[in-house]
Amino acid sequence: MLNHAWDDPETLTSLGVMEQDEIKALAGANWHPSLPDIVDIRINKAVLDYDALLILGPTFPHEVVGLSGGAKYLFPGISGPDMINATHWLGALAQVVGTIGIKETPVRAMIHAAVRRLPTPVTLAALVVTGHDLAGMFIGDLYEAWSLAADLSAQRNIIWCERPFQRVLSWAPPMYDELWTAAKAMYKLEPAVAVGGEVIIYAPHLDVVSHVHGRYIYEVGYHILPYFLHDWERFRHVPLGVLAHSTHVRGSGVMDGDIEKPNVKVTLASKISPEDCARLNLGYMNPAEIDISAWQNREDEGILYVPRAGEVLYRFKG
Repeated sequence: MLNHAWDDPETLTSLGVMEQDEIKALAGANWHPSLPDIVDIRINKAVLDYDALLILGPTFPHEVVGLSGGAKYLFPGISGPDMINATHWLGALAQVVGTIGIKETPVRAMIHAAVRRLPTPVTLAALVVTGHDLAGMFIGDLYEAWSLAADLSAQRNIIWCERPFQRVLSWAPPMYDELWTAAKAMYKLEPAVAVGGEVIIYAPHLDVVSHVHGRYIYEVGYHILPYFLHDWERFRHVPLGVLAHSTHVRGSGVMDGDIEKPNVKVTLASKISPEDCARLNLGYMNPAEIDISAWQNREDEGILYVPRAGEVLYRFKG
C-alpha cells in the first residue's frame, strides 16, 4: 500500500504543463485572472512503474468536479499541488450550486485534459452505491465507464425537492474527522436551501478544522467567492485549494459594496468553540442542546433533518 504524499516533490513526476491558453479554454466563462497562468501536471511517479492501472471506486455528486470518480482518482487524487489548487479554484469560480451533480463541468474537462497526457493504460471499475448497497458497476474504458456511472449516480444520489428548505440539520457522521471533510454536510444541502435559510452542520464529535490547512483557514475564515475576488491582492498568498474550501463551505452570495451577504447562514454544532466559530465567520450552536427528534418529519414546515449527510445531494427543482 502506498500513501500518496502530494507535497513531496521526490514522489512526483511531471507529464507536462497546461499553459494559460489551454486553461482559459477549459475554464470557459468561469476563467478569472486569479487562476494560475501555468499548471505543472505532476502526478505520483509510481503510475509509470506499471504496465496498466486499475481504478476501483464510487461516483457521487461532488462540489468541485460535479460528479466524482473516474479520472478524478488520478487528478487531483494522486497529483501534485499545482493540479490540486488549480482544479479546486476553478471549481470555486464555477461555485457549488453551478457544479455539484452536473456531469460536464470545467473541472472535469481539466481533469480529462491532464489524464490524456498519462502514457499508462487505465481501466476503470466505477461503482454507484446508495447507502450500503451497490446500485451499479461499470467496468472498462476510463471515460465511458465513468460516463455511465455518472449518469446512474445522478439518478440515484440526487434527491429533487419540490420547494427549498428554511432550516436544515445536516449530520456529518464520525468518518468525517475534521471540518475540511465534514463540510460536505453543507455542500450537499446548499442547493436545496432558500435564500436567507440556514444549514447547521451537526458534528458533535468534531474538534478540528483541518489538520493540514488549519493555519490558513483561521487566517482567512469562511467567506463567499466575491469576498475574496473583491480584495484579491490581500488573499493571493493563500493556497487556492484553501480558498476554494472556504468559499464552498460559506456558499454563494454577493458583495454589497464592502458588505458580504451570503445566501445561506452556516452554523457549526461541534466541539469547536463559539469563539473559534466567530473567528471563522461561522455561526455556533451547542450540539448538546440539539434534540434530533425535534427536527424529524417536518419537511412540510420547511425544516429538514439529514442523517449521514455527505453523499446524497439535495437540490431544489426550481
